[in-house]
Amino acid sequence: MMKKVLYTLNIGDYEPEIREFTYPLLKWHARKMGAEFVEIAERKFPDWPVTYEKLQIQEMAKRNGADWHVFYDADSLIHPSMPDLTEFIPFDTVAHHNSDYAPVRWRSDEYFKRDGRNIGSGNWCTYASKLCLDLWTPLDISLADAIERIFPIVEEMESGHCSREHLIDDYTLSRNIARFGLKFTTLSEIVAKMPFKEAGFWLHQYRISNQEKIDLFKKRLEQWKVDLSKYR
Repeated sequence: MMKKVLYTLNIGDYEPEIREFTYPLLKWHARKMGAEFVEIAERKFPDWPVTYEKLQIQEMAKRNGADWHVFYDADSLIHPSMPDLTEFIPFDTVAHHNSDYAPVRWRSDEYFKRDGRNIGSGNWCTYASKLCLDLWTPLDISLADAIERIFPIVEEMESGHCSREHLIDDYTLSRNIARFGLKFTTLSEIVAKMPFKEAGFWLHQYRISNQEKIDLFKKRLEQWKVDLSKYR
């Protein structure tokens, strides 16, 4: 049986009101896929934006020796019926929920130009096996240099909830996919082939306030007909 870990980021007791909705289903999904649930709770890169702490997964993965490494942001709501998607992803391939067009968000460099696929990461949801730990390699450029290469889209800038610094992990993983030539797929493509007719497996919105997230969670759980108390 393969060893699996589901990670999330919780630095400084991140938004308990949000986690009241998301953690029961994240932990349920971890149990469903036979994975250990792990919080990244301590800072290892204190001079970098907090989202960069997701890069700790590379060293954590080397220590725990798991076969699959899955990351979800702590504000991700997951349908309890979602299957274990590691069963559908090739072992030599990394996956996000979806992908962006990299040149819209990042200034290109030699890695992006050589790779040519222009894959932009959405690192709120990431799957990678032990063969693909290069995905979480820390940058070989300075923080200042990285920030100068990040350009949020208009909706992000106008929302007031997403800065250039906030996107440092998306930029880093996008660059690593290109830098290391990692094979890539999306969970949206995989799920589209499944006979699942509900309102999707995920809810994740990062350009809105916490109260707006909570209101959306309530509506989506009602839509899913999910009684959250049964999963706590």
